[in-house]
Amino acid sequence: MKACIFWNRLQNPCLKFQSFIFFCSVTVLICFTEPKLCSPQTQTLVLPLKTQQIPSGSLPKSPNRLPFHHNVTLTVSIAVGTPPQNVSMVIDTGSELSWLHCNKTRNFNTTFDPTRSSSYSPVPCSSSTCTTRTQDLTIPASCDSNKLCHAILSYADASSNEGNLASDTFYIGSSGISGLVFGCMDTTFSSNTDEDAKTTGLMGMNRGSLSFVSQMGFPKFSYCISGSDFSGLLLLGDSNFSWIAPLNYTPLVQISTPLPYFDRVAYTVQLEGIKVSDKLLPIPKSVFVPDHTGAGQTMVDSGTQFTFLLGPVYTALRDEFLNQTSKILSVLDDPNFVFQGAMDLCYWVPPGQPRLPPLPSVSLMFRGAEMKVSGGQLLYRVPGQVRGNDTLHCFTFGNSDLLGVEAYVIGHHHQQNVWMEFDLQNSRIGLAQVQCDLAGQRFGLSV
Repeated sequence: MKACIFWNRLQNPCLKFQSFIFFCSVTVLICFTEPKLCSPQTQTLVLPLKTQQIPSGSLPKSPNRLPFHHNVTLTVSIAVGTPPQNVSMVIDTGSELSWLHCNKTRNFNTTFDPTRSSSYSPVPCSSSTCTTRTQDLTIPASCDSNKLCHAILSYADASSNEGNLASDTFYIGSSGISGLVFGCMDTTFSSNTDEDAKTTGLMGMNRGSLSFVSQMGFPKFSYCISGSDFSGLLLLGDSNFSWIAPLNYTPLVQISTPLPYFDRVAYTVQLEGIKVSDKLLPIPKSVFVPDHTGAGQTMVDSGTQFTFLLGPVYTALRDEFLNQTSKILSVLDDPNFVFQGAMDLCYWVPPGQPRLPPLPSVSLMFRGAEMKVSGGQLLYRVPGQVRGNDTLHCFTFGNSDLLGVEAYVIGHHHQQNVWMEFDLQNSRIGLAQVQCDLAGQRFGLSV
């Protein structure tokens, strides 16, 4: 769906990679339940959206948590407006501005109607929200003929959304948060209308001032995606629970100087090396450092399914993984086949092989932390691709160069069974290996 990765280019375009072409996303589903008290040790409160409240004087907002199930896009069902209108929004940690298809949008069954909301308020172009807070948007806001703040989001696949900035009340569970700024998009051009019509809009979760987490004032948020049953947990607020494995933290990379290829509000970390099994690839650390234009940053993105590496690094990883698997798997010998436009290492797996043979692990080594990818996370079965009875499985790392992407992107497929904490207050990301299906049970959720 809207697996959108933003960074500033010389021409300031916003790139969008749809699942059927480049990037796939995760699906998140919020379940409505009756409020109930949880463990007395944590004194938590589960709100209607399976929201958890943990009393803490140090938190500006009460932490909230909710279960989700993932498939193609990461979505959340909430309500907006007065009276509330149910909407479904794609969650994207690579985007800032949240937006909704509004009632004038064509070809979309699920829309938000601002004329039915008494709390809806368009943002005038003279407002500081329009003149100052939109400075991190890839295309600056403008003023329309009605002197309202006008926003345009355009994407590399020629699709676009256009409309006005506005504010309204957003409901998480039974609690309403008034004055949240979003884009009310009344003009949409989509290259994949059927897919886009499944949701009402997008919820931006990056570090920009207009993102959902920034406007809500959460000091941190976390998620944990199961690798077995497509369930998971999203927690808004603190996650200092004794049963969670100790987190290894890697600092967020921050560059104050505006650079054409560097997204300053993305969740950027420093990748320092890659290992295949225990073999460290002979790649200089300098290759992982953004250059003078900002190209080469490493972004952690929940809206991207797989992981993409710049050409030289991808080639080194591909060659070593191929070398270590050549005797246990049958390689697809077709130079014209490239899965999702960027993944060109694939294998035929016979039907009598119920599970993949033991595969060499791939470890992404960050400054202060490590993410180990192993087993079934390394190969992805390509739907509809068969040879006789053999099925096709592709390596879940791709070549950024083939996408025209000047960055390393860490997708959610490789974050399965990893507790991912985005600590905005301390500008860092924490990682820990966790059985995410069990994590949901510890929170008292049926995910």
